[in-house]
Formats: sequence, structure tokens, C-alpha cells
Amino acid sequence: MKRLIAASLMLFAGIAWAGKADVVNATATKSGESYRFSATVEHADEGWEHYADAWRVVTAEGEVLGTRVLHHPHVNEQPFTRSLSGVEIPVDIKEVYVEAHDNVHGWGGKQFKVTLK
Repeated sequence: MKRLIAASLMLFAGIAWAGKADVVNATATKSGESYRFSATVEHADEGWEHYADAWRVVTAEGEVLGTRVLHHPHVNEQPFTRSLSGVEIPVDIKEVYVEAHDNVHGWGGKQFKVTLK
């Protein structure tokens, strides 16, 4: 029984240590009628059990404009940058936010505000 409790505490401590995924930088480049976003995500990926698995572009009201799925952990590549093309932004939107997701905590780490030109 003590081993089970110890193992459970170690698992919980590992999950708590990695925390949520944060966006530490993001840029937007206009390309025709859409934008190409590059986001730099930082997360203490631990392998397939706990890793940053997506980031997305949202309005201030929370409307999702585009999502980039991350298909594998980036344990030895932190922080890492990935791009997403073809994001259509309504003309009245002047700023958006980029936020990251991890497969344990979900959305909710640090967002990064991007002002559109």
C-alpha cells in the first residue's frame, strides 16, 4: 500500500511540475487575404504522457481563428517554434492572442498578444 501511495505522489508531482504550456513569443505575417503565425511554446514536456500538443489563435472574445496541432513531444527542444498558415482574420480585428495547450492541463498557460498590421 505504501508503494502505491508513493508512486501516486510521484506521478502527481511530475504532472504538477511540468505545469501548463506557455506561449513566449508569436508573430503574424500577412500573406494575401490571410496570415501566417509563428508561435514559440515553452513547456516542460516529459514525453507522451505530458506534452504541449497544440496552440491556437483566438480573438479577445475567445473566438478560435486557427489551431496548430503538435504531433509529438519536444522534450529536448525547448522552447520550440512552429507555424500555421492560412489564418483568416476579420478586417475589424486589430489584435489576437496565441495560447498553448498541453495534454494534461488543457488550455490556460501564458498567452501572447499579437497586434496585426
